[in-house]
Amino acid sequence: MTRRENISETLLVGALLAVVGGFLDAYTYLCRGGVFANAQTGNIVLVGVRLAQSNFAGCLYYLAPMVAFAAGIFIAEDIRQRYQKHDKIHWQQVVIVFEALALAAIAFIPQSGDMAANVLVSFVCSLQVQSFRKIHGNAYATTMCTGNLRSATECLQAFGRTKNTADFKNSLRYYSVIAFFMLGAAAGALLTRIFGIRSIFFACAVLLAVFILLFVEKL
Repeated sequence: MTRRENISETLLVGALLAVVGGFLDAYTYLCRGGVFANAQTGNIVLVGVRLAQSNFAGCLYYLAPMVAFAAGIFIAEDIRQRYQKHDKIHWQQVVIVFEALALAAIAFIPQSGDMAANVLVSFVCSLQVQSFRKIHGNAYATTMCTGNLRSATECLQAFGRTKNTADFKNSLRYYSVIAFFMLGAAAGALLTRIFGIRSIFFACAVLLAVFILLFVEKL
């Protein structure tokens, strides 16, 4: 494992990315039509509902972010394969740049283009969730919390049974990521109230911090 890959698995990087994830959920819900664009389970359910209603145009509305999410997975993997052995910059930094540029573009999409904005958020979230998947060797997610909550509670239960401090530390890490996700959502609620659609630049600033951290020798 390379130096930057080690840094990318630290709790600090995970916490910052979770802030972005929470912010984006609040942003799309409060500022872009009352939807959660980070995870696709809801969209899949709504496609099924629209199919049952024979509302095929409605299906397309919810299929678009799903396609964008899938496209982000493809692109993240393509970036990883192209830049995995690059000496000057790490592939995860390239992903962060893609994310920041896509989010910056959203700031200039008017309210009438909420669907396009939400599709871009889905794309960004898939880039992030595919590229940053571990903290200290344990799988986690930064754009959704269900899996993190399950893992946190599972580790806590294991600690209660075995008294293994590693399980307790892992549990705290997962709960910390969830807490930072909530902080990001709170920031999203406050900043969208003040800056509206332009508040997305906050997420860009946090991603810039992650980009810089990936250059650090050690944390």
